[in-house]
Amino acid sequence: MRVCVFCGSSYGAREEYRQAAVATGQALLANGLGLVYGGGHVGLMGVIAETVMKGGGEVIGVIPRSLYDREIAYEGVTRLHVVEGMHPRKAKMAELSNAFIALPGGFGTFEELFEAITWLQLGYHSKPIGVLDVAGYFGPFLSMVDSAVREGFIRQQFRGLFTSGKVPAELVQRLLSKIPARDTSRLDLGEL
Repeated sequence: MRVCVFCGSSYGAREEYRQAAVATGQALLANGLGLVYGGGHVGLMGVIAETVMKGGGEVIGVIPRSLYDREIAYEGVTRLHVVEGMHPRKAKMAELSNAFIALPGGFGTFEELFEAITWLQLGYHSKPIGVLDVAGYFGPFLSMVDSAVREGFIRQQFRGLFTSGKVPAELVQRLLSKIPARDTSRLDLGEL
């Protein structure tokens, strides 16, 4: 089993973000889970990949050719898929994963997280999604979602499409408890 982690290609302004990436990698290792991620060796992406690799775990990177060509790929991972663009990247990452976790990041991380949640809402997959709220980073996001529920743009039933937490090991355990016993989590992008 593997968890797809969305996170920044930067380290961010706080040491807690780097520590959270290390702790998330350690939580994956402790549960025998492989990592699927964006394939870079920079920022939090590089930190979590290196943590899992050093611990003897499986690391699968998926990176668009344009980023690979700029030499930001992590060549030392278990397997590196080079794809032709961002859409194939996200589809491949989702295909290879049983669950998703978002760590702090920028526009790319937000976009990946929103798309995974939207795909779950639309029934394209049934994989659990977690948001690691490090140092309150995702507080505004969680407030925005709650506001959208109050304002009638997100149905209350969909508020539970993802879970959030502050401790990587606990968040990983919650996601593991939600992974279907049989593989009903295949991504179906045929209608997208």
